[in-house]
Amino acid sequence: MRLFRPWPFSAIIYPSALLRIRTGDKTACLTFDDGPDPSSTPAILKILDKFNVKAVFFCSAEAAAKHPEVTAAIRSAGHLTGNHGYRHLDGWKTPAGIYLNNVMEADSLTSDKYFRPPFGRMTPRQYRELSKKYKIILWDIMAYDFDPAFGAEKSLSVLNNKLRPGSIIVLHDSQLSSCTSFLESFIKTSLSRNYRFELPY
Repeated sequence: MRLFRPWPFSAIIYPSALLRIRTGDKTACLTFDDGPDPSSTPAILKILDKFNVKAVFFCSAEAAAKHPEVTAAIRSAGHLTGNHGYRHLDGWKTPAGIYLNNVMEADSLTSDKYFRPPFGRMTPRQYRELSKKYKIILWDIMAYDFDPAFGAEKSLSVLNNKLRPGSIIVLHDSQLSSCTSFLESFIKTSLSRNYRFELPY
């Protein structure tokens, strides 16, 4: 089952996590997970630059260590980098100590301020410990661009139909992601609807 909105209980078990920007204006935030990727990330940066849109890239430290020049390009273009862990661990399946170390190990390569849990999953203990140090950013719209079986056309339709004031959108800068094929169209359509894209802070 695909959930295009967050888990229904996310706001209850992660009360201080940001799922939407608190605004009534037509403001949204673009975020990208799992990079940096030497193919898709530069293509995404080019599209964002064309429209002067800033975004948050939640980087895997493992990937950032392999492609430091791509991480540098993200930052030099004025985007934020966030922490997505050193490895892509599922908090519900990982002991707390291992999970927390995996996040903190990624600080120097990604961010020591902003964190997004892979799969959006943390145990209550993991959440309590991480929220002491990081601003945890989840999402309002999941477009499943990482799933080739879902398809780019459906991902674009989800974005256009689910977009609302304050939406934090999660896309992916990874080899499997289809987002480079529809990102420009989505931004154009959103701008024509008088939306603007901003960083969450």
